[in-house]
Amino acid sequence: MPQISLYIDEETLEKLKAAASRERISISKWVAHRIRSQVEPEYPAYYDELFGSIDDETFTEPEKINVSLDSFRESM
Repeated sequence: MPQISLYIDEETLEKLKAAASRERISISKWVAHRIRSQVEPEYPAYYDELFGSIDDETFTEPEKINVSLDSFRESM
């Protein structure tokens, strides 16, 4: 597996160690997870269960838009 090196100050390193310790994982796994979450964002747990969960009559489906009224777009 490829490796990377990070140059950080002592204060930041101590915070990083504490954060990894709280999650009971290695510093390397903690950093890898944070990097992965930035390049491949994840949805929060149970995000998909939120669909349809709002019970409010003001939330309605918008009217259909007539696409013939759309601006002309040049073919590429």
